[in-house]
Amino acid sequence: MFPTVAVTGSAFERGRQHGEQASERVGRSIATYARLFAYCGMDWHEAQRRAAPYRDVIGGFDAALLEEIEGIAAGSGRSTDEILALNSRTEILPPSYPGDPAPQWKALAERNLGAGVPDWGECTALAVPRGVSATGGTLLAQNWDWLGQQRAALILLRTTEDDGTAILTLTEAGMLAKIGLNSHGFGVCLNILRSKDDGSRPGVPVHVLLRALLRRRSAAEAIAFADQLSFGASSNVHCADVAGDCAGLECSPRGLYVVRGQGTTLCHTNHYLCIEPQAFENALAASLSSRPRLAHAHALVSGMPRPSLADVERILRDESDGYLSICRRPDPSLAPELRIESVAGIVMELERRVMHVAPDVPSASGFSSVTLEREPALA
Repeated sequence: MFPTVAVTGSAFERGRQHGEQASERVGRSIATYARLFAYCGMDWHEAQRRAAPYRDVIGGFDAALLEEIEGIAAGSGRSTDEILALNSRTEILPPSYPGDPAPQWKALAERNLGAGVPDWGECTALAVPRGVSATGGTLLAQNWDWLGQQRAALILLRTTEDDGTAILTLTEAGMLAKIGLNSHGFGVCLNILRSKDDGSRPGVPVHVLLRALLRRRSAAEAIAFADQLSFGASSNVHCADVAGDCAGLECSPRGLYVVRGQGTTLCHTNHYLCIEPQAFENALAASLSSRPRLAHAHALVSGMPRPSLADVERILRDESDGYLSICRRPDPSLAPELRIESVAGIVMELERRVMHVAPDVPSASGFSSVTLEREPALA
């Protein structure tokens, strides 16, 4: 299982504890993204330069979250610009990724090494409303599909916000949040989307947004909150609450578009479901298999009128379409920088405030339960 990092105190202190406890994994995150950015045509120094404008964006959005980022930097011994680059990585990545490498990418990777940056040594989501699930409570689940090397950088982060909201999130070390739930029974997942406007101007980074949303009490409150914001890149925040309300918050630099659950299981992959943003969606690489995965998820769900916890786990383990399946194994025919796989599988029982985590490709790993509250100390 991924290591647990528990933090308390002020915003800066929470960040400092995060950085200190997960310093090695923060370094792993930096290694992964330095190489990925080089593949896309920018060295780590340039990535930090592009992330710099997000300091003011994040500070204006939520000063405490910027303080937490500064604390992560202090605790891990990294610069604040590096931690900003991690938390803005979705916004910095060009909308053409994944695609062909930049011509100079090998030279940029060598430049990173010369500067002391280490080298290496998206997703299917579904929300099952409480009136539909066999458990009687809302289920929120996802396979996180990304670069397998980043599995070694994941942590389970437990924190308590200033208002008392307890949060459990599976995230990349150095980042404020990703997939998670809170003590109000509200949870979030993430699907990366791509539009032609991504990176055109700074906006609230999606990993900062996810942390802010994990303070909300319901899907309706999350929609109202996100609708006031501007975004620097495209993503879908798949969310649900303990009452059974489910929604997909399709964020883009042009605004927020919302897909609502209508009393049935709501599925999402890596393309827009709302009609309007489809007009400026960037072409997706065939290797992402977004539309076939969504169609297959719908087909599986249609055969499960009342999905149980085991049913949802079975969906996340489905390998019926080879390397393009819901459960994705890395395709060895692709370059390592394009070799997307299911890094982890997550199923959240929102009523019980429990997260079930498969810490590897789900078909090759069991799901272990992690509670929102801290486990009792051993006697």
